[in-house]
Amino acid sequence: MTTQHKRLLWRTAFFLLFVFAPVLDIFRYDLNEKHFILFQHPWVLGINADTDVSVMLLNMFIRFFLPIAVIITVGIFISWKWGRLYCGWLCPHFSVVEMINSLMRRASGKPNLWEKNKLPTQQQDGTTINTSSWWWLITAIAVSSFAFLWAVALLTYLLPPAEIYGNLFAGELSRNQLIFITAATIVFILEFTLARHLFCRFGCAIGLFQSLIWMANKKALVVGFDRKRSKYCSDCDTSCEHACPMRLKPRSLKRNMFTCTQCMQCIASCEKVQAQHQRVSVLKMLDNECALDVSARGLGNKPDIPNDCFND
Repeated sequence: MTTQHKRLLWRTAFFLLFVFAPVLDIFRYDLNEKHFILFQHPWVLGINADTDVSVMLLNMFIRFFLPIAVIITVGIFISWKWGRLYCGWLCPHFSVVEMINSLMRRASGKPNLWEKNKLPTQQQDGTTINTSSWWWLITAIAVSSFAFLWAVALLTYLLPPAEIYGNLFAGELSRNQLIFITAATIVFILEFTLARHLFCRFGCAIGLFQSLIWMANKKALVVGFDRKRSKYCSDCDTSCEHACPMRLKPRSLKRNMFTCTQCMQCIASCEKVQAQHQRVSVLKMLDNECALDVSARGLGNKPDIPNDCFND
């Protein structure tokens, strides 16, 4: 199983979890009951007027501060070592981003509306995508469908899913429910169509948090470029750049790849190009001392790195 097949399985599973977690009462906040529900059990602080102060403090620590501290600590650790791993391998929003990129490329030859030039119909990594205006219809249906699904799913994190889906299928949504779903659907349609990459880069607090932590660690996992074999890129059509869903240039320095999601599609593309010439990829995921050539390089600084960084 390839890395991209593994990513597809992880992303699909997490997207389904995102949609069905409230339905199965795995996690949600109930506005009616005014408390969280976690694995089908109420998650309350257990504080009332008769609660002893020591018990109150203990409950707040165990049920509020400790979970938050654990989540933040785990998030920092993962981001420090591997960067935006959540974005590339789990995030349900980024899954939609990649899907819309693919559909728009089939419709127009470009993965988004703001791309200046069309990508090659046939790339040197073996990717062949013929365009047809019919794909715009499929793109519009997909964008609208996922926007609606996101709007409904988000509402089920706040109100009982049985109530929301029951009212939806019966056509009896309350006024507030209808307003929320309609407004959220419109916002998501605009975001998915026009600003999905902008949101991933600068609008998502989780993504920005991961990037900042990752940038602070010069030895974190990063896409490395074997400069000694750069001549092998001279006759390539930059298939690695075409493959990047965030529209980054993977042969650049780390500071220019601030929003890299560790999806590794650029590496998979490079491997296919070089395999045609019986050569190994000039791109590789590097960490520790090997990562310094990407993360610490620049402004006259050329750090020494181990000679075996690109050896299999």
